[in-house]
Amino acid sequence: MPRDPREIQLEIDAARESLAATLDQLAFRGSPTRLKAQGQAAVVRFLQSPAGKAAIGGLGLLTSLVVAQKVRQRRRTKRTVVRRTR
Repeated sequence: MPRDPREIQLEIDAARESLAATLDQLAFRGSPTRLKAQGQAAVVRFLQSPAGKAAIGGLGLLTSLVVAQKVRQRRRTKRTVVRRTR
């Protein structure tokens, strides 16, 4: 039994609307601005958590140790150069 052309047109229109809604959802999910905002919010949440605060503290401690080591090396190098030139 052949289908009515109006019925076929209605099915095509419904499929078109469904595809448009799906494309809109995909565009929203893949929006670079939205993804950036989500990433920033996740980083802020982590940094405000106890684990994030501990990580920041550890990084600060490590940085301080590296800077102190560099200063010590620089002072030792200057002392050695001064002694050799005398």
